[in-house]
Amino acid sequence: MDIIFDAELVEARRRRAIAAGDHNAAFLLDIAGRELAERLSVVERQFEQGVELHGGTGTAAREAKATGKIDNMVRVESDPTFAVSGEDITVAPLDDVPLEPDTVNLIVSPLALHLINDLPGTLVRIRRALKPDGLFLAAIPGSGTLAELRDVLLSAEVEMTGGASPRVIPFADVRDVGGLLQRTGFALPVIDAETYTVRYDNLFALMRDLRGMGMTNALAGRSRKPLTKSFFLKAAELYAERYSDPDGRIRATFSIIYASGWAPHESQQKPLKPGSAKMRLEDALRGSQNEN
Repeated sequence: MDIIFDAELVEARRRRAIAAGDHNAAFLLDIAGRELAERLSVVERQFEQGVELHGGTGTAAREAKATGKIDNMVRVESDPTFAVSGEDITVAPLDDVPLEPDTVNLIVSPLALHLINDLPGTLVRIRRALKPDGLFLAAIPGSGTLAELRDVLLSAEVEMTGGASPRVIPFADVRDVGGLLQRTGFALPVIDAETYTVRYDNLFALMRDLRGMGMTNALAGRSRKPLTKSFFLKAAELYAERYSDPDGRIRATFSIIYASGWAPHESQQKPLKPGSAKMRLEDALRGSQNEN
């Protein structure tokens, strides 16, 4: 397994973000929570036991419970400080799924899977925790997220030092996520993406929100050399030159992949086996032409 993320630093920054309590910076979790709940609301069934995995603010759990589709909803988080007043949560590391096999009907993961080193292993554990015909819903930051920031940080570093190191974490694309759900045993996967453009006064306002989200650079291979004020000023200048609107505000892109998959069950619809069609495609097309 490749170690992409510094797990301890990821945890520390998530705890710092939740302790800061910047509700404005939690807008992505709010968006993801509402979107996941909307998708859950159109599923024509009732879920006895639901679990939110590492949802930070708990918005996804609350939005999902508000649909009326879940009898009981619990949260799993990496630290007790993520609980709201009077709430009991299960504490487990970000890459852990502390659930026994075949015990829950629904698992929701809002904006956390992109920070896990062993994503395939985590997805396998999620699928095993679901009862047959249980549902998994996830929101995952995807490729294109923070593309503008990645560009200007790279350009500023090359211009000032002649070299560059990774400053923005990598994000998966839609096809990667879809293929991964299939390989880890989920049935009937559905994958799509939504892109959100957020405007800021400048680079420093964007960085402030990223700290409030716990989304600053936690790559294991990051440079340990402190960045200077002049570096950020140069990056801010490049950002304004390349990605600003006529009013001077800059744009930041966030692409979120929404994924769903089911634990296999014999009642689920299955694709036809090759050669099982009752009519050849050629004959069907010829019949259609004759009707016209």
